[in-house]
Formats: sequence, C-alpha cells, structure tokens
Amino acid sequence: MFSTFPAGWPGAGLLLLRSVIGVTLVAQGIGDLVDWNSLGLVTRAVAVLSLVSGTSLLIGYLTPLASLVAALMGVGLALSWFQSPSPNLFDIRPAAGFAIAIAVAVICLGPGAFSVDARLFGRREIIIPEGSRPLEP
Repeated sequence: MFSTFPAGWPGAGLLLLRSVIGVTLVAQGIGDLVDWNSLGLVTRAVAVLSLVSGTSLLIGYLTPLASLVAALMGVGLALSWFQSPSPNLFDIRPAAGFAIAIAVAVICLGPGAFSVDARLFGRREIIIPEGSRPLEP
C-alpha cells in the first residue's frame, strides 16, 4: 500500500499532520451531529463521513482513503457543494484551503510509522534460505 513508513522526527511530523486534520474532522462531525433530527440526508451523510474519516486519520487506518475523503469534503464545503450547519470549521476559505493542503500532503506522504497502517502494511523482513540458488537458463 505504501512505499515507506518513516519513524523518528519524520514519523512524528506525519502523526502531527494526521492529528490536526483528524481532530478538525471529528470536531466538525460531532458539531454537525448535535442536532441530528433537523439535518437533511446529505448533511447527515457528510457529518458521519467527517466523523469516520477523522477517526481513521487519528489512528492511521486506511490513511490514503481517509485523506482523500477529507480533501474532497474540504473542497465540497469550500465550494458550497453541500451545506453544513452554522458552526462550520471550514466556513472561512483559508481554513478550508489549509485542511485540503494537509489532507493532500498526507495522501502523498503516507501515514508514517506511528499508525495502524504501519502495523498492518509496514516493513517486512524477507529471509532467503541459504540453500536456494537462482534458476539457470
């Protein structure tokens, strides 16, 4: 799924990026779901999607997919493709732009070593047995 899972300071930086966008999405999703009964179907779907993708980014599970969802939701909210209830964290265009940029950066860089993805798809050690020889033509 990913080519590298950097640890150390680069891994901490990726954890910070994932955390910033994840907390923002979770807060937006919870804020949207507070008044569940008065929301339309699209707004409910966006709120649940925001909550799920934010949680996925926080733990680092299926990070590219969650980041793609986050970026598309940021673009949709910035361009007013769908309406969000009044306490909208992406209401200001620069805030939406920053969220989109962070989500795209996480798509490009991957989750880092401090994630569930690193545990599931991370570095593997390949052991080649001593007696194996290459096939001769």
